[in-house]
Amino acid sequence: MSPKKFIAHRAWASSALGTLLLTGCASAPQPAPTAETPPAVEAAPTAEAPPVAEAPAAAPVVAEAPAAPVVEEVSEEAVRRLGVELKNLDRSVRPQDDFYQFVNGTWLKTTPIPADRARYGTFIELADKSELAMRAIIEEAAAAKARPAGSTPQKVGDLYNSFMDTERIEKLGLKPVASELSRVKALKSKAGLPELYAEMQRNGLQTPFVMYVGQDQKQATRYIAQVSQSGLGLPDRDYYTKTEQRFVDIRAAYLTYIEKLLTLAGEKDAKKAAEDIFALEAKLAEKSWDRVKNRDREATYNLKTVKELDALTPGFSWARFLKATGAQKTPGVIVRQPDFLQALSQTVEATPLPVLKQYLTYKVLSGRAPMLSSAFEQASFEFYGKTLQGLQENRPRWKRAVTAVEGSLGEAVGQLYVERHFSPASKQRMQELVSNLREAFRQGIDGLDWMSAETKAQAQAKLSKFNVKIGYPDKWRDYSRLKVVPGELVANVRRSEVFDHAYMVSKLGKPIDRQEWGMTPQTVNAYYSSTMNEIVFPAAILQPPFFNPDADDATNYGAIGAVIGHEFSHGFDDQGSRSDGDGNLRNWWTEQDQAGFKQRTAVLVEQYSGFSPLETMKVNGQLTLGENIGDLSGLAVAYKAYTLSLQGKEAPTIAGFTGPQRFFLGWGQIWRGLYRDDAMRQMLLTDSHSPPQYRVNGVLRNMTEFYEAFGVKEGDAAYLAPEKRVKIW
Repeated sequence: MSPKKFIAHRAWASSALGTLLLTGCASAPQPAPTAETPPAVEAAPTAEAPPVAEAPAAAPVVAEAPAAPVVEEVSEEAVRRLGVELKNLDRSVRPQDDFYQFVNGTWLKTTPIPADRARYGTFIELADKSELAMRAIIEEAAAAKARPAGSTPQKVGDLYNSFMDTERIEKLGLKPVASELSRVKALKSKAGLPELYAEMQRNGLQTPFVMYVGQDQKQATRYIAQVSQSGLGLPDRDYYTKTEQRFVDIRAAYLTYIEKLLTLAGEKDAKKAAEDIFALEAKLAEKSWDRVKNRDREATYNLKTVKELDALTPGFSWARFLKATGAQKTPGVIVRQPDFLQALSQTVEATPLPVLKQYLTYKVLSGRAPMLSSAFEQASFEFYGKTLQGLQENRPRWKRAVTAVEGSLGEAVGQLYVERHFSPASKQRMQELVSNLREAFRQGIDGLDWMSAETKAQAQAKLSKFNVKIGYPDKWRDYSRLKVVPGELVANVRRSEVFDHAYMVSKLGKPIDRQEWGMTPQTVNAYYSSTMNEIVFPAAILQPPFFNPDADDATNYGAIGAVIGHEFSHGFDDQGSRSDGDGNLRNWWTEQDQAGFKQRTAVLVEQYSGFSPLETMKVNGQLTLGENIGDLSGLAVAYKAYTLSLQGKEAPTIAGFTGPQRFFLGWGQIWRGLYRDDAMRQMLLTDSHSPPQYRVNGVLRNMTEFYEAFGVKEGDAAYLAPEKRVKIW
């Protein structure tokens, strides 16, 4: 995956970013892209979700109810108001034992993972729906007879058609990357690396480190250049060192993949070259920071001058590199992993020039492989799709073409998506829900018994400054300077990368653009940015089962309300809480309150570290801490907001479920998800989100309100002793 896919030319790339889920890339909240996910890995949203709906319903288990639900007839109107797909419930499972299975069990048993997916669930279902909508928009442009040169329809149509023209792609062979390969071949000495790295990064190709421009976390009113480790073709440093047989097999397959690409490109001794390239990557992996350390916003904030950077990496001119990238106006450089750069300098010095050139040649081939002839495309899929993710078949070409168009012209097609698929009424209702959640969070802060008045005042000040973006940008991005030429797939993508890079570096010296979005409207996700202190909800997530305008408030508060609460909570998780309301990284806690906060989060780390979805592998409670806080606190705040919305009245019972029960059903169903083992293995090593079953059960066991709603008692599998339950916000 190119640096653009990590940075997405967005200001939020430099901030502590909390997301509802990830889309196949770096972990969140991780301020900077690490460019460690390989170029060809499918950039589809991670599947972590669930809905439910049928006629006969089961009466839920309440405090005094029998263990076995009683089936009763439910009207169509009741089903509509319930907003829960009852056919997905597994009534053989008690909600007091495994709520995730109770809500989603039938779906989990009867739903296959599509052959072209590594995972499947509500997020993927909605992403597929969004993808079909985008296909209609894009193919309409592609089929249009009159497309004025330079217009959005012309660019969208020609880019899509260039991806779909497999006959031309096959005939071209390696010609589309000839200039990039020649550029690497022309490298005469290591002294030329600054300009070569800069050119490759502008073109969207991976190098041993990545430079991007984003907000300065300690001076959030300015943009600054930032540098992060990169250079690995496997998803994470651990893939190079773990001794379990599956990782041994993956490394062997990776060597075969490198050799295959080099052979196709005409390398005489491809086997030896592949071994040398892997050895170089293994050295980079050894010095790469792990993902837990990369979450530490203080540890990854190292402000350097160009002179200090030169001293850190003797023989590499940072002034020349920054000039070649167009970032010479930067007021300094924030280095996320200084000792990695130092080790990289030593590794490059010790590596023969021919090996460095072979490594960079491989990065060109691997980065472009999915867009080249079938032999390259198939080699890329065989490793990154089949071996790493367990896919049975590649995604249909039209889907990959849609992804390519969205990657290059995301907001251009996003504007058309909004016009056709987003209701102004949904935006208004979301604004009301956000307002209610903000008030609930405000009251929640005031009610904390472990926090001092001094720290509460700081927290309230931050909460009051939260900015909220819903649906789509108020200002759309201008793509008029991006050139798209019929039949030039690789060149079109390369021009898009250069266009995005120029857009990114042009921010230096300018005021922060607070209208900019970090996701397109058609993205099924949501996020919080600490440097912007904002929460963002794209249009595509505002549909059932997350947001259902026909459903009762209880279900919506448990679903989209908890999503809103999740993003609010990211501003107060273990990393987001390090920034103030203006987005600046600073400590606004008293020493005693900070100790109390860490005590509670340590218990949460311990809880999640005990979960094991795969044999021999467990959840990394430290890596997933921020998202686990987001889930737990977000759901707690959403429940408070729901109770406030009732204004003292008792919620009606619908289809046999009380209001509190529907609230938790709303939460449980959005996390329905299935994973292939290899995808789960990669998730556990690289993703800052917990597997879906723990996003439900791991949270609910800490919420007294859940115990009361479903009559959970000591001895039930979901029971956790009161003194072991965690409440943070």
